[in-house]
Amino acid sequence: MISVQDATAIILSHLFKSKTKEVELSEAVGRILGEPVVADRDFPPFNRVSMDGIAINSKALEAGQKEFILVGTQAAGMPPIKLKNRNDAIEVMTGAVLPDGADTVIRYEDVVITDNKAKITVFELTAGQNIHRQAQDAKQNQVLLSPGLKISPAEVALFATVGKSKVQVFNFPKTAIVSTGDELVDIDKIPLAHQIRRSNDAALQAALMGLGCHAYKFHLTDSKEQLMNKLTKILQDHELIILSGGVSKGKFDFVPEVLETLGIKKLFHQVSQKPGKPFWFGKSDQHTVFALPGNPVSTYMCFYRYIKPWLTKSMGLEQVNSQAILASDYAFKPGLTYFLQVKTINEAGKLIAYPIEGGGSGDFANLKDINGFLELPLEKSEFKAGEIFPYHPFR
Repeated sequence: MISVQDATAIILSHLFKSKTKEVELSEAVGRILGEPVVADRDFPPFNRVSMDGIAINSKALEAGQKEFILVGTQAAGMPPIKLKNRNDAIEVMTGAVLPDGADTVIRYEDVVITDNKAKITVFELTAGQNIHRQAQDAKQNQVLLSPGLKISPAEVALFATVGKSKVQVFNFPKTAIVSTGDELVDIDKIPLAHQIRRSNDAALQAALMGLGCHAYKFHLTDSKEQLMNKLTKILQDHELIILSGGVSKGKFDFVPEVLETLGIKKLFHQVSQKPGKPFWFGKSDQHTVFALPGNPVSTYMCFYRYIKPWLTKSMGLEQVNSQAILASDYAFKPGLTYFLQVKTINEAGKLIAYPIEGGGSGDFANLKDINGFLELPLEKSEFKAGEIFPYHPFR
């Protein structure tokens, strides 16, 4: 049995080597950027008017001039016109190019226009005001985005701005979710008294989809022969395999033995934690295999504590470590790292974690009442209100 810290180190030292693929912008949101994105021109590409008003030369202001003759209009999308006389002004629209010869924009609210003349009505004016200067946001060839960023609609707008109709993103591994157990039936079946519906595979598939990773589901019975035959095929077609169930020490828990027979090298089996102690992890040259305990809370916790960080780091996206403050005293006697089910509330800028234990690792219904897991270290058995611990959210 190994510690949580050692299990984490082993997992994160065996990352998936992701390749990139090109996708349309409409398919990019939620994916992980796989290339640097650079500015193809200055941004803004010209001195841009940022207020509707009049454009003037500030030297006229310095000379005390307050009234200007309007000699033209500069609309957005027009090539720049020229302010030939510093005693004149040009009407300008937001987004337009600043006219040549002008260096200051005074908004319409601060002038009165009569008989084609604009009279300034305010006293505090600054040379250069209301102008978004060329290259103020970015210079041509400047790196705007680096690989490893999760793409949002804001990044899509930036891709469009620099003329990228397609973008390189990291490709997720071909993923299979395998539930095991004779007691499990499909969700659309009426279970017999001794059966239950499958839920772990649905939860794992949804959690992966939330990261942008599509996974295929399979169900296998507690038969060594079927495990051998079906897993052989699954390993041929997939790179990441996540199993749920069949990894403990029961008479029908064949998964670890079968995986090793099929060439998956065991890197650890059993972690000093609760829930999820029977957790198994292994690798081959082409595969990464997480074999999780079948109890729903164990499966769920192991995904968010181990698999999600492994996957996001493999894609170049570092996960932010969270912490929360224990709301009340709590005691846990066995010498194991304990993942306490908690509901967190932001109170005066602090994340407070309220224990909601439920009925143990088989109580999947309790997940509806919590936000995540508070990681309580094995070195202690008494935990005091106000202490801060690592927090693993799933909402």
